[in-house]
Amino acid sequence: MNTLSTHMSGAHIRAWRRPSLMIATAHALLFALSGLFAFLLRFDFQVRPPYVQYMLYALPIWVVVKSIVFAISRLNCGSWRYVSLPDIVTIAVGNACGSAASAALIYLVIGSGFPRSICLLDFLVCLHGSAGLRLVARMAAEAGSRAARGERRPTLIYGAGSAGVMLLRELRGNASLGYEVRGFIDDDHNKRGTYIQRVAVLGSGAELAGIVRRHGITQVLIAIPSADSEEMTRILRTCRESNVSCKTVPGFSDIIEGRCLTAQIRDVAVEDLLGRKPVSLDESLIREQLQDRVVMVTGAAGSIGSELCRQIARFQPRCIVGFEIAETALFHMEREMRELFPGVRFAPEIGNIQNSRRIEQVLDTHGPSVIYHAAAYKHVPMMEAHIFEAAENNIFGTYNVARLAAGFDVERFVMISSDKAVHPANVMGTTKRVAELLIGAMHGNGTKYFSVRFGNVLGSSGSVIPIFKQQIAAGGPVTVTHPEMRRYFMTIPEAAQLVLQASAIGQAGEIFVLDMGQPVKIVDLAHKLILLSGLPPSQQIRIEFTGIRPGEKLFEELSTEGEDTVPTDHEKIKIFIDREGAFDIRLRLGNLRRAIDSRDERGLILELKEIVPEYNLGTHILRRLLERPPESRTAGLRAAATLVR
Repeated sequence: MNTLSTHMSGAHIRAWRRPSLMIATAHALLFALSGLFAFLLRFDFQVRPPYVQYMLYALPIWVVVKSIVFAISRLNCGSWRYVSLPDIVTIAVGNACGSAASAALIYLVIGSGFPRSICLLDFLVCLHGSAGLRLVARMAAEAGSRAARGERRPTLIYGAGSAGVMLLRELRGNASLGYEVRGFIDDDHNKRGTYIQRVAVLGSGAELAGIVRRHGITQVLIAIPSADSEEMTRILRTCRESNVSCKTVPGFSDIIEGRCLTAQIRDVAVEDLLGRKPVSLDESLIREQLQDRVVMVTGAAGSIGSELCRQIARFQPRCIVGFEIAETALFHMEREMRELFPGVRFAPEIGNIQNSRRIEQVLDTHGPSVIYHAAAYKHVPMMEAHIFEAAENNIFGTYNVARLAAGFDVERFVMISSDKAVHPANVMGTTKRVAELLIGAMHGNGTKYFSVRFGNVLGSSGSVIPIFKQQIAAGGPVTVTHPEMRRYFMTIPEAAQLVLQASAIGQAGEIFVLDMGQPVKIVDLAHKLILLSGLPPSQQIRIEFTGIRPGEKLFEELSTEGEDTVPTDHEKIKIFIDREGAFDIRLRLGNLRRAIDSRDERGLILELKEIVPEYNLGTHILRRLLERPPESRTAGLRAAATLVR
């Protein structure tokens, strides 16, 4: 084994040294030719006999001294194919040092009779020669790469800034992508007609349609990482009107981290059109909470739960316990985690948060230090029709996990809440508000409890985006409940990252609210998704308004009037100190439990209204109470009168 290892190591060293040896040999030949050419230039190509002796002394000095300087400067290493301006600067410095050292030794050996102008000529010739060799090698490599590509797509790069230039360089160096860049598009009119690495800036976005026709363009690559949502929407609409497909490249964070741009060329996504900025995290603080710890995520195969698992895995926990009731989803989640994070143990555990004995068994087996509680029923109209199930799962399921967390010495318990818990107009929001009050009443027993409240996440299960995409694929219509319906949106990774940050900075009992930006009109979101579909302008998708569904309201809120805002060190996270939830809600759980067990819908709604006075139940709930059988109609009327007071 040692012999094999030694042999492989030796082969690797020889493979590494071979290019360097070839470059060093080429440099030595260049140094000799540069010195010879300097003498010929100095004496008009007729070197007189006295100076021939000088030349014979000087040439070996140039070759030896410059070879040593170039080796120290590591100019014999690296690929000439990717030479750039910083390399040329290094070459200039290396030549200057080599020529200066050579001149000093020449005057020391030969004396002051040696012509000083020859040293200057030698420097200039050698500088141009060493830089020129690299540029010729790069041009030859790019020409060979272009010849090997075969079928290529005529392409424009939208954005002639640093990202566009970087993208052009990578496209030229990657023979397998098949892009032929025929020009740049840039809305800065001062760049029009200029050339960047021999590629012209052909015009602005307003001229895109004509440029596409003249140059036979089939693809536009958007390379403007700083573009906001309005600019991205405008560019995408321009591309669609020009009947050309478009893709985009990642943002500045990926460029700064040195990731390959060409490997991340992708279709424009709805996230690009909503303009959500990258999240800045205090990763050291999060790592302190998660590294080498056992972390449990309930609802681990859901949209938020699964992304929490992915984000947590980045911080090298000892184990991630994925607690989930959906068997198939958990099976696929386990496979994904093994593939993406082979160094992090993922323990899938099937179970229901309503089953206290099962939760106790999982906690006893794994002993988690942190629990992220993402399991919940979240679909608003569905929960309006299943009040008992919503209360059983969202309230008592949460209470089961939170109560047992303290018994098994869990350090931190983080519940994922919702903006629908603010002035709730539906059962789902009301049960999440009760869960918030419950979590707020449980701190102080060794386990730190927090709630994190945010709005809709893009692409989550049950969100409007997958539904809109299905309707667009079917040719429409796209159904929107109301033209003024607005919601807060954020991306799934952004939500998960901010949940981790909030849990790391929390002390105990807080309700954290994430910065959701500005609310988005659902009808505008529908228009953007239709734009993203790539359908030609002639094929219109109709939008149809269907009316507000049970439990929905036009606008969602993130805080109530009874909560005080407290800033945190993170710009996208605020704390709301809940003044209304100071009482111990656990004293009311008995009444809730009895109403659920007896299937007393009236009693359950009354109790929810007592706990959450701001609960503005809909007329459909009142109608349901009034439509009870005759023998219970009187009780129903009394309940309805109580609820509307």
